[in-house]
Amino acid sequence: MHDFYQHLPEIISPVAFTIKFLVVRWYSIMYVVGFAIVWLLLNWRIRKGEQLISNVQYPMPDAKETRSKKQETKNNIKHTKYLMQDTILDLMLVAFLGGTVGGRVGYVILYNLTYFLTHPLEIISPYGADGGFVGLYGMSYHGALLGALLGAYGYTKIKQVDFLSYADFVIPALPLGYFFGRLGNFLNGELVGRETSSWLGMYFVSSQTVLRYPSQIFEALAEGLLLFIVLWKLRNQQKFEKGFLLILYIFSYSVVRFICEFFRNPDSQLGYVFFGLTMGQILSIVSGLILLGLLFLKSKKSAIINLS
Repeated sequence: MHDFYQHLPEIISPVAFTIKFLVVRWYSIMYVVGFAIVWLLLNWRIRKGEQLISNVQYPMPDAKETRSKKQETKNNIKHTKYLMQDTILDLMLVAFLGGTVGGRVGYVILYNLTYFLTHPLEIISPYGADGGFVGLYGMSYHGALLGALLGAYGYTKIKQVDFLSYADFVIPALPLGYFFGRLGNFLNGELVGRETSSWLGMYFVSSQTVLRYPSQIFEALAEGLLLFIVLWKLRNQQKFEKGFLLILYIFSYSVVRFICEFFRNPDSQLGYVFFGLTMGQILSIVSGLILLGLLFLKSKKSAIINLS
């Protein structure tokens, strides 16, 4: 049984199915599943009557209302929920697009700039230097986070809704979607862990003679499932200020990602960047420090972070 466990990554094909020239990988499917799971959870919250922390509230029925008035109130509640569903779905789509662009740009700049400066077409082309189809390999989480936040913020400004309120509503479901994204990394046989002699080690296709930590699974459980459980438990605490769950998520992710990077093999083109730390750890430290800096500015009532 343990032998089966160790060789599991070699058994799993990264390709789910093919249709003529179209090759569909598990990685892509997991991204779609993750997006769908997040939307279903948020839709469930809306239908259940869970509300934003601030400015959008469902009208509450009054026991003394007439039957026609109660029906009008019910219709208003349905309409409010429909508007929330519509707004949040659009917000997710814009954030997903922004995250995709940001993740790619972040990878190009932070992880492999020298290569892409000499192969600029590969930034957007799914074909490698040899002409073979490789997809858009390489995405940066921190770049994706920044791109998603900028996209979502721009959308809320256009729609004239409160960014922090909607962000806090969406954030508790987000880590579960990320859980499936990391499973996609595992099924794709990428982002493998560091060498180990531990019984947790696995043989991956990229290094069939060396046991490595299944770091993708560690990240799926820690950055995905663990953060989801924590944030989901806190989601309806009206005592929190706007933006609390967003800040908690970014800070918690930075801490957890920093720890998980000790099990993950650094990118081959970068190695260990600074004092034995990986690029992922450095970016986690930087994002955490930026967050603390913004909180300090907020305590000083600076208008710089007035996001509402």
